[in-house]
Amino acid sequence: NRRFRYLLAQGQAGLSVALDLPTLMGYDSDHSLAEGEVGKCGVAISSLADMEALFDQIPLADVTTSMTINAPAAVLWAMFLVVAEKQGADWTKLSGTLQNDILKEYIAQKEYIYPPGPSMRLVTDTIKFGAKHTPTFNPISISGYHIREAGSTAIQELAFTLRDGIEYAEDCLRRGLDIDEFAPRLSFFFNAHNDFFEEIAKYRAARRIWQSVMRERFGAKNPRSWALRFHAQTAGCSLTAQQPYNNVARTALQALAAVLGGTQSLHTNSLDEAWALPTESAATIALRTQQIIAHESGVANTADPFGGSYFVESLTNEIERGARDYIERIDALGGMVAAIEHGYPQREIADAAYRYQVAVDRKEKIIVGVNEYVAKEEPIEVLQIDDTVEHFQAERLRQLRAGRSSDEVARRLQTLRKAAGGTENLMPHLLEAVKAFATLGEICDAMRDVFGTYEEVAIT
Repeated sequence: NRRFRYLLAQGQAGLSVALDLPTLMGYDSDHSLAEGEVGKCGVAISSLADMEALFDQIPLADVTTSMTINAPAAVLWAMFLVVAEKQGADWTKLSGTLQNDILKEYIAQKEYIYPPGPSMRLVTDTIKFGAKHTPTFNPISISGYHIREAGSTAIQELAFTLRDGIEYAEDCLRRGLDIDEFAPRLSFFFNAHNDFFEEIAKYRAARRIWQSVMRERFGAKNPRSWALRFHAQTAGCSLTAQQPYNNVARTALQALAAVLGGTQSLHTNSLDEAWALPTESAATIALRTQQIIAHESGVANTADPFGGSYFVESLTNEIERGARDYIERIDALGGMVAAIEHGYPQREIADAAYRYQVAVDRKEKIIVGVNEYVAKEEPIEVLQIDDTVEHFQAERLRQLRAGRSSDEVARRLQTLRKAAGGTENLMPHLLEAVKAFATLGEICDAMRDVFGTYEEVAIT
């Protein structure tokens, strides 16, 4: 569109791609389990043809692209890379971020497919492939956001996120990478919640701990490996369906805390977050909130403006101690994968969420418009998404399957299965399957045949 082309000309264009639920779970849009969910919480991508349509007339060499995808991230990234290749883009110049954080799925968001072992292999395959072929693309965004949305405390969010990062680093080292080959491209994603000073201290503690981990635990020599680069998003779980315009104030305070805490990238949620995907007007208010902070407040002109404040420094120390204590406990359990299999972080988050809700129910914690200052509700405009896209996607898939070489698809899927049963990097095989127009569901099913699927342990 015209505005996007203008931003592109100014060197300001970046894309953020959220995928719908069937895509996140590795199912095609015409799968029976996808019914009623296609296109509802993001874009539906079932094949290379869909990815080509998504980026039609968008030069991937000239924009940064962030993709919110986890369990089938390697498959979606393969589609992205093939589209870039077809556009004539140099992979070494591509810029963007793949979320690709499967550990937090087991801990909090629950959109996993395979057991932890094979899932970690896929993540490490992308990191290893990226270190060689896409050196300016972030192959993972290690995410505390979803951990916080599930009900964790700030300390738990910080500790579990950084310990996930340690787990990925250790797996890459076991696979033969040097720490300084990949650590500079590791990125993080944190929540920006309501407690203003606690959030600022959390980000400051995160940088302290990560530098220490990289230098002392892993012996990284490159200063870029020591740096914790992070994106922040305001807390969706804090936004209320009641009196939704209150959410504008909440989002502004949360965004301000993230900026004061040193975030390099920021997303502000819309006031209708608790109702639906945002309307254009609600999304515009969220964008203007960022722009006012950036251009009118002056807070972005100073690095670490609270450095030296007794209160903030003391709170930073307290959060750091709490996070390090959790990291040590997880180390003692044998690492994050072992801790997840024992249900440890899941139980900790469940307990924290329960304590928070009890405090709200008892009015020990006031939520304006929910348990205090309640007022008559006025209806708001809500975005409605019908099932048209589902029918459209089903027809596209029918035409795709009719027009491709079924024999070639079958051959490449079988090659993928064989490779999955071994130890080689799966990215080259995923690229070949994608180029043959094998669908997302077919590719994920081929790996399900080898890896199986994961069932979570009961949390008691």
